[in-house]
Amino acid sequence: SNLQSAVVFPNKISTEQQSLMLVKRLLAVAVSCITYLRGIFPESAYGTRYMDDVCVKILREDKNCPGSTQLVKWMLGCYDALQKKYLNNYWICLQTITECYHFKFKYTHNGPLLDFSSKNNRKDSTITCADTKKASILLIRKIYVLMQNLSPLPNDVCLTMKLFYYDEVTPSDYQPPGFKEGECEGMIFEGEPMYLNVGEVPTPFHMLK
Repeated sequence: SNLQSAVVFPNKISTEQQSLMLVKRLLAVAVSCITYLRGIFPESAYGTRYMDDVCVKILREDKNCPGSTQLVKWMLGCYDALQKKYLNNYWICLQTITECYHFKFKYTHNGPLLDFSSKNNRKDSTITCADTKKASILLIRKIYVLMQNLSPLPNDVCLTMKLFYYDEVTPSDYQPPGFKEGECEGMIFEGEPMYLNVGEVPTPFHMLK
């Protein structure tokens, strides 16, 4: 399926298209890792790929597993919103709600200068490909470590996905393929949620948190 390409880091991220491809693949790797490590789908729903030297499992459309096929379709719809620069927030929720994985996207101006606030208060720092690669691999490794410390999910687990948009640029009737207008804005957690910030990956054109 369309998620299956390996994450190849170009020597230089000099076009928005290269950056978009990297962000899409990174999202596919992150979502696949989460569902794989949480045991959502059977082994047959994943292919093995490499992200530099890190071995990762990537979701594929498995005809014996309608859930994985559905999730791949959702991911492709999510790419549509990402490509149009409408996508702001992307949530994957398990149960009502045992766990929620929240991805946040920013689009930057077409230049290698990126202004984002981080702990070092770097302003207008030039993002190199090495920075992006290092941050990407760190993000995936952190997901692996995080998953090892979570308690098992219940057997009747249910996965949903929500997309939130940048309202000022998104047409009011826009819904990417596979999505419909959502009713509720909020999140209802079982008990008191614990929040963890896993990391951020900057490129000259995008920012994935």
